[in-house]
Amino acid sequence: MKFSRRDALKVTGFSALAISLLPRVAFAARNSLQSLRTGVQPNNKTRLVIETANRPSYSLAYPTNQLVVSLSNTSVNNSVSPNLASGSLVSGITQAQVGDTLKITVNLRKPISEIPKNNIMVLSPNGDSDYRLVLDFSAGTPPVQKKDVASEYGTVPEYTTASATPTTAITAARKYVVVIDAGHGGKDPGCIGRGGTREKDVVLSVAKKLKNKLDTNGFKTYMTRSDDRYLKLAERAAIAEKKKADLFISLHANANPKREMKGFSIYTLSEKASDEEAKKLADAENAADKIGVEGFTEFEENIRIALSSLQQHAVAEMSEEYATGCAKAFKKASITQQPGPDVRHAPFAVLRSTVPGALLEIGHLSNSSEEKLLKSASHQDKIVNAIVRSVKNYNFEV
Repeated sequence: MKFSRRDALKVTGFSALAISLLPRVAFAARNSLQSLRTGVQPNNKTRLVIETANRPSYSLAYPTNQLVVSLSNTSVNNSVSPNLASGSLVSGITQAQVGDTLKITVNLRKPISEIPKNNIMVLSPNGDSDYRLVLDFSAGTPPVQKKDVASEYGTVPEYTTASATPTTAITAARKYVVVIDAGHGGKDPGCIGRGGTREKDVVLSVAKKLKNKLDTNGFKTYMTRSDDRYLKLAERAAIAEKKKADLFISLHANANPKREMKGFSIYTLSEKASDEEAKKLADAENAADKIGVEGFTEFEENIRIALSSLQQHAVAEMSEEYATGCAKAFKKASITQQPGPDVRHAPFAVLRSTVPGALLEIGHLSNSSEEKLLKSASHQDKIVNAIVRSVKNYNFEV
């Protein structure tokens, strides 16, 4: 079942009241398992319900006569005993902790086919329950095991069916919309490396390559700018809103007074910065709007209220989920990471919208060796491939 954030948020034209009434999320809150149960549905379908304290970020795998549900950022709860209904396909359920991931292994009496997305639901809390991941499945042709591949949780087998398609986008009922934002531009060059490399040029080159590759993989993409022009930060966010984007990716390159500092970093929106460095970076990026103050009109009060309240639950969680997966994709591609947490948070103006998104600092132009890398076509391709992988792995369906 597709989770429609616009239905859930009931946001039309940045409705201040609708947004301000939404709960806020504590970023990177550790999730916890609350209950496990099965049931029997019409047409001999088995229903598995996994209840968690927070909205789950999950992936599925299909070993022989098993279903493995991986919940990221979730801990084992040995006090939870599965409640198994008689007559279902489930003979037993076990839990195991693998890094920060809870792996729930469901042993089956008969093999099952890959669970179609319309048989997967994430239900919001009600008076009696927390979040529930609901999976409906029946006996069928088992998935065909392919060679082992390295997943974001380690090296595990990948499974598919003969009719399965390789990307999230193509299997969906519609193409997912991704808006790519090449930071800075025009009279705003962004940071400039010692060799004269301008941030605006590097990120535009990466953005164009990213658009082409995402288009090839079945996504529908738009760019906030496809040439050397200046855009206000609010204009960039507005493009994502206008295109009804499912994901917003803002590309930047960093600079640091410490010339030895290098590596990528990934940020999501928060009204309070996660650390002093994140705060300084947000201040620097947000200062881009000060370049073109001529003719600038302040937002109306209700718009400002709405924009300041955009840490609402669904968007914040989806942004965090994407950013976490993107960091893993970068590290898997052996792209150097700036020391610190995988995901940081700061009040970036460009991320203020109802569209889930992240700001990617793809490297440091202030570092001479990384400046050379960021100019090279091969390294840009490496970055693009990592981002494409993160988008394909992102769960658009919740």
